[in-house]
Amino acid sequence: MIKASTGFSALNSSWRYRGPAIFLHWLLAILLTGMVALGWYMLDIEDTPGSDWYFNLHKSIGLIVAALVVLRLLWRVSHAPQALPAHLPQWKMKVAVLTHWLLYACMIVMPTTGFLGASLSKDGVAFFGIALPVWASPNHDLSEQFFGIHSIAAWVLVALVALHALAGLKHLLVDKDGVFQRMWW
Repeated sequence: MIKASTGFSALNSSWRYRGPAIFLHWLLAILLTGMVALGWYMLDIEDTPGSDWYFNLHKSIGLIVAALVVLRLLWRVSHAPQALPAHLPQWKMKVAVLTHWLLYACMIVMPTTGFLGASLSKDGVAFFGIALPVWASPNHDLSEQFFGIHSIAAWVLVALVALHALAGLKHLLVDKDGVFQRMWW
């Protein structure tokens, strides 16, 4: 139950994110979790026969994730959410804003560096078996640099998602202040 002192009510939904933002949030949460897990699995099976299927799946879903991130950013820029509740300490609001923008940065950096790394690899990029146009000659060293950034961004994303999820659960289970419900169905 949401504390009455917050001013939130089940009948007043103006403090909540809108439906498309909620849908994109949870869809990307699921896809990004799956992509990080698949990426780490791929590193374990990189040189085994048949591993190319997993790499191609990762690239294909990565392209979908990139498109969804663009949609989410466009929605976010054109539909600013309501301010966080005034009872939250200023430092928590600043950390929340910083964390959100760092999450967006990771969601941009990861597919971009993954695409560039794959584009510069000898295998190139295919979307569910359909080869995308080649725009650059293979360059192993540059490809590996992009994949290195991609890997670091994955670790940063995991840390940020953990922080974000723990904060959300604290708001839901401990504070019971309605902050979690802003992004829930």
